[in-house]
Formats: sequence, C-alpha cells, structure tokens
Amino acid sequence: MPQPKGRDLEQTRAQLLAWLSGKLPQAEKLRIEELRGPTDTGFSSDTLLFELAYDERGESVRRGMVIRLKPLSEFGVFPQYDVALQYRVMKALANTKVPVPRMLWLEEDCGPLGSPFYAMEKLDGRVPSDNPPYHSEGWVYELESALREKLWNSGLDAMAEVHKLDPAAGEFDFLPHPRADITPIQAQLEYWERYLDWGMDRSRYDLLNKGFEWLQAQQPSQEPVGICWGDARISNQIFQDCEVVAVIDWEMIFIGNPVADLAWFITMDRVFTEGIGLERLSGLPDKKTSIRRWEECMGRPADHYAYYEVFAAWRYAAIMARLFLQLKYLELLPEDSQVDIENLSTPVLRRLLAEVGA
Repeated sequence: MPQPKGRDLEQTRAQLLAWLSGKLPQAEKLRIEELRGPTDTGFSSDTLLFELAYDERGESVRRGMVIRLKPLSEFGVFPQYDVALQYRVMKALANTKVPVPRMLWLEEDCGPLGSPFYAMEKLDGRVPSDNPPYHSEGWVYELESALREKLWNSGLDAMAEVHKLDPAAGEFDFLPHPRADITPIQAQLEYWERYLDWGMDRSRYDLLNKGFEWLQAQQPSQEPVGICWGDARISNQIFQDCEVVAVIDWEMIFIGNPVADLAWFITMDRVFTEGIGLERLSGLPDKKTSIRRWEECMGRPADHYAYYEVFAAWRYAAIMARLFLQLKYLELLPEDSQVDIENLSTPVLRRLLAEVGA
C-alpha cells in the first residue's frame, strides 16, 4: 500500500540545526523549539513552523520561522513545484506595496532536508481556514459582519497591488513569460492542456473537456497584461485585525490578464459555499461589489470577467480531479470513488458553463 511520505520531526530538528548553524555562524546555544507542521501532527507536510532561539553577542534572540519545502510525493498534484521561483517572487515583492513575509534563505540542494526549500520569517496573524471552511466555523465565522467586509476588502486591495506591478520591470525578469508568438491566455491554455494530459485520463472527464473546448473557442485577445498571483484568495493571506499583513503561496504565479486573479478570488469563495451547500457569510461583499472595488483600484474595467470566471472554476475542477486521484493512489479513497469527477468544484463549473451557453 503506498503511503504519504511523513517527516520525522526529531530527525528534521537535527538536520535543521546543522543547516542553520552554517547560516548563523555567530549564534551560540542554537536550538529549535515548537517544531511542527501546520496542524501540529507532523504528517507529511511541506511546511514546517518553529521558534529559533540562540544567543548572539551576549543577547538572547528568538525568531519565529517557516520552512516551505518542495513536496515529497510520487504522485504530485502539479508536475512541477518551484520553491526557488516562490522565494524570488516574495524577495522581489519586498520593495513593493504587496505585503510579504521577510525572506531569509533559499536552499536548492536536496541534501539538508531531502528536497529544496526556503526559509522565511513567521508573522503573527491569522489565516482564513479552508478546512473547515471559514463559512462554517472559526475566527472569520465569529466576526461581526462589518469586520468580515473589512477583511475581504483588505484582501482584495492587496491582490490589486500585485496587478499594478509591471511584469517587464527588471526585478521580475526571472518570471516565466509567454512566448512572443502567442497571447498570455493561449500560453495558459497550452499549460493546462498539458496538465490534463499529464495528470489524468481525459476520457473520464466530460465536464472538463466541455469546459476546455469553450475556453479555447472563446479566448479573448488584446488584453492588459500583468503579474497574476495565481492562487488569489483570502485563505492565502495573513491578517492582523482584519488587515492583510502578508500575501503568500505563489506556486501558481503567471503572466496574464489580472482579471483571472479577480475571478479566482471571487469564484473560490463561491466554491466553498455553493459547492458544498453552505450559506455565504453576511458582510462579505458580493461579486458585483468586489468587481467594482477592483476596477476602482485599477482604474480600468474588468473586461472579460465572465470568461475568466469560467476559467477559474475550470482550473479548480482540474486541480481537484488530480488531487482526488492522488488520494486514490494513496489508498485514502476507494479506487471506484467518483469524487475526482464530481466534487465541490463541479456544480459551480457546470452552472457557469450553462450561463454562457456552453
């Protein structure tokens, strides 16, 4: 039976101490405390959190730190996971209005921890939960409506700051740009077609195939181009007092029409309500209000929003198909389960395709 590759936290502690001693040669009595994964279970996590404590020049130092590793998996959700790209993105964003954690070190050698990783500061704050969804319980659920509105708008405004950046600026020259002979959306559709071919037996997924045919036939041209965060949603932001203090998780960054991010931001919230039968929390601005706020931030209309709304729901459905196939591979779901075909993502995609006449 295949098993997720777990991480021995005590072995990891020793490995981290050896690695950090080289990064902090002046540190004495170096120690790692409260080492854990995000759920404190130590189970197969690509994220490690801990408190780093040491003495330096007679002073006691204590720093909260986060390690993000390339996932160790024989059956990944994505064909590539570039931790170096994510590190460089946040390093470059440090001098912009986009709030990000302070990047500390990048390690591209697999030797120290078994896969490449980067280290960043741990910020105090809270992240809206996906599991359980913030619409059902947790700190966002317990907020007053006015504070939920504040949180949502702060998250949307922080996303818009990404979209104001110039992808041609020198500090972003490391980002993968589309080929000169195709449009950014063509580049995205090429990527996602490769994703389907790599990740699944396409003949099983009628809804995905139908959606992809529509996306190919209806793709817009002559669009504004910017940096797209990719996985743009409040569950990838850290908040203090309902204000964003960090935008995180840049695995899906691409160059394209930033309306793609706006549509993802709104549609993911819809998936985690409508897709699982939850009522949306009061106070959170609706789609029309959110689009208008983004347009005011950007000073231009969110043209082709309906297209990118379908694109958002379709991409998420493709990712969910692969994710549930991964769970089958790990024998955490029965082989005959149909959840890779019908899940929380598919009702929203199906309704959106109906709305556009597909």
